[in-house]
Amino acid sequence: MHAPSSPEWPVPVSVSPDKLASIQAEFSKGWADMLFQAQQGTLAPPSDRRFKSNAWAANPYSLVMAHAYLLSGKAIQQMVDAAQLPERARERLRFTCMQWVEAMSPSNFLATNPDVQQRMLDSRGESLRAGLNSLWADIQKGRITQTDETRFKVGQDLALTEGQVVYENRLMQLIQYAPLTPTVHQLPLLMVPPCINKFYILDLQPHNSFVRHAVEQGFTVFMVSWRNPQVADDDGIDTATWSDYLQEGVLEAVQAVRDITRQKQINALGFCVGGTLLASALALAKARGEDPVASLTLLTTLLDFSDTGVLDVFVDEFHAEARECQLNRGGLMSARELATTFSFLRPNELVWNYVVDNYLKGQAPQAFDLLFWNADGTNLPGPFFTWYFRNAYLENRLKAPGHVKIDGHALDFGSLSMPAYIYGSREDHIVPWRSAYASTALLRGPMRFVLGASGHIAGVVNPPSQGKRSYWAAPGAVPHADMPGDPDLWHVQCTEHPGSWWPDWSQWLAAHSGPRKKASGKLGNARYAPIEPAPGRYVTVRSQ
Repeated sequence: MHAPSSPEWPVPVSVSPDKLASIQAEFSKGWADMLFQAQQGTLAPPSDRRFKSNAWAANPYSLVMAHAYLLSGKAIQQMVDAAQLPERARERLRFTCMQWVEAMSPSNFLATNPDVQQRMLDSRGESLRAGLNSLWADIQKGRITQTDETRFKVGQDLALTEGQVVYENRLMQLIQYAPLTPTVHQLPLLMVPPCINKFYILDLQPHNSFVRHAVEQGFTVFMVSWRNPQVADDDGIDTATWSDYLQEGVLEAVQAVRDITRQKQINALGFCVGGTLLASALALAKARGEDPVASLTLLTTLLDFSDTGVLDVFVDEFHAEARECQLNRGGLMSARELATTFSFLRPNELVWNYVVDNYLKGQAPQAFDLLFWNADGTNLPGPFFTWYFRNAYLENRLKAPGHVKIDGHALDFGSLSMPAYIYGSREDHIVPWRSAYASTALLRGPMRFVLGASGHIAGVVNPPSQGKRSYWAAPGAVPHADMPGDPDLWHVQCTEHPGSWWPDWSQWLAAHSGPRKKASGKLGNARYAPIEPAPGRYVTVRSQ
């Protein structure tokens, strides 16, 4: 992970005397209360899950240390909040302080974690031996192991929905899935996943596969499977651009689906960066006078990059120029670096939790399909990444009509007037839900916005069979002009519904998919003959 950098630094940091005195007084009172309770033997374990085991409660010294750590961390946070700084600089300072505070937790060290020490004694050192073995194995991998990776293999345990690869080029394979119903809707559905991860997040296991759910609802589903570029590749993929991904990736997939199904228009769904690519590609098609998509679904997608949440701490001109010098002419932005950056957005949950469990306690990580997928990232062509970083995250040019041109064609999201289903996740730290909602101001067709519970991935992968979580929605789809400009005003007007949002989406999509017809077991056609069974070989290439 690269630390946030900015030409704004260094800047003078100061706290007003009255606020500083207030923070010091609160800290001193908390410290005195903690010591008094410790002397009386009434100091209770803190609610923080890192310190909830019996070993912490049974060790007065460790209990005081845990409380002192939390008290100090709170004071540091208050100092950042009170600092007289520009807000952008404050966010960077907050992020940096958070990294140090999380790293310095007494739970992260053998010498200060009584739970770890007790396990080592009880196991006669076996837990320490196992932990050191895990640490050495992860050093060789170059990453932290978050799940039992021996329990999963793509194509055997994950990505199991039956289908065939019916087209491929240097950037992607196109999968067509076999029907699971006697009849299917007339208009097919193309899914465009993010290119920084593998597509099978939408097709994990049969019980939580979004793809299988869509096929079971009678939709003819196609999936883009992005290629994972490797250093050894010699076909020039490391020089692929944003334009290449729009034209050779998305629009070639759209055309193939239209040709195979003999439909003038299709339905299309984009997830995360896949949604940004999809909307951009459709705007390019519109600029060319083409209208290939009848309805658009965007899942946790940014079209307006005004607020990118915590990721904003990495976005500045200095970083953009550095990456452009490194990657503009070719090369790869590695999956490992991208994954490390995303992990440190939530270091307590995605880094230090595993350091403690895997290395200090010597526990083997449990098998979890979502975390296996999370570790299976893809590299990105350097020119693609640098264009995306500057034009989307840094300069937010995609949202402005005509500010981006592809082969002389000006892109305008306002040209997209097809019905749209837009989904955001309430606890999403990668695509804040209000930023997902901002797409409603850019598109021009009738739209339905749905807000799901949980985060960027868990909110999306929420099958109805599990009966988990909930979602918020207003009745029906409304014209673009009737969508509230303020997302919080929309939220006040909507209703919470228990369970998964998938049936709501399926019902919406069915209304835009035409009549049902007899399903055909034949996949592809004479021009697009099946190449290999799903999930295909592109998705099995792992980053080194």
